[in-house]
Amino acid sequence: MSKKRILFITQEMNPYTTISEISEKVRALAPHVQGGDIEIRVLMPKYGIINERRHRLHEVVRLSGMNIIVDDDDFPLIIKVASLPGARLQVYFLDNEEFFKRKFVFNNKEEKPFEDNQDRMVFFCKGVIETVKKFGWSPDVVHCNGWFTALVPLFLKKVYTHDPVFENSKIVFSMFKDEYSQHFTDRFFDIAKINELEDEDLAPFKDGDKVLLNQGALAYSDAIIKDSEELSDGEQKAWADSDKPKLDFFVDDDYKKESLKFFNELLG
Repeated sequence: MSKKRILFITQEMNPYTTISEISEKVRALAPHVQGGDIEIRVLMPKYGIINERRHRLHEVVRLSGMNIIVDDDDFPLIIKVASLPGARLQVYFLDNEEFFKRKFVFNNKEEKPFEDNQDRMVFFCKGVIETVKKFGWSPDVVHCNGWFTALVPLFLKKVYTHDPVFENSKIVFSMFKDEYSQHFTDRFFDIAKINELEDEDLAPFKDGDKVLLNQGALAYSDAIIKDSEELSDGEQKAWADSDKPKLDFFVDDDYKKESLKFFNELLG
């Protein structure tokens, strides 16, 4: 019997970053799920704050060399990999000099969000999908963690739905509190329209002039996890109103146990 495959896509992960609760939750869950009849791979950005020597990152030449288009410009994608300490688990890092080689992650030294966060997000979401295609590794579940991954469900459902790598994948989106889309501009809806996506495809991400990343991702996911105890009123309503399979907020060992049970139910 072949192993089931779960792809973790995350904006953060301890010990490489310790920015928010996402870092800790992904670090706790991924090794817990790995093993037995489940195989895990993790993809995340290679921020400039990540020490490559300390964490023993090295480039995967066979996966590097792609170009990702964002707003009609080409950006080279470099893939690096490291083994997660204390676990038989590989973490793949997506790197690009323009988007990630800086001393801060989402905010500048004045603690203001980078103006190009929306471009960085589109690059990352497109990049992870193209990287997995290059793996030739078909995930049974794609687990997206955090606002920076929120376009992956849309892209998989509307652009890659017939791709043999993803055609049988179920998408799980973990809702963490989103503090960044309020700084996005209308330009987000233009650069997110890859491969001739239409305005109506981006509609779940939009409320007037506001960008709603969690709500948009929820609309295109097959199942959802509430991973922040406190969400905004709009996010909480979207969660409560959804009739999709969902897992409520848990902490510590209960979180790991209930999440594994949730994945197993989706895997059948």
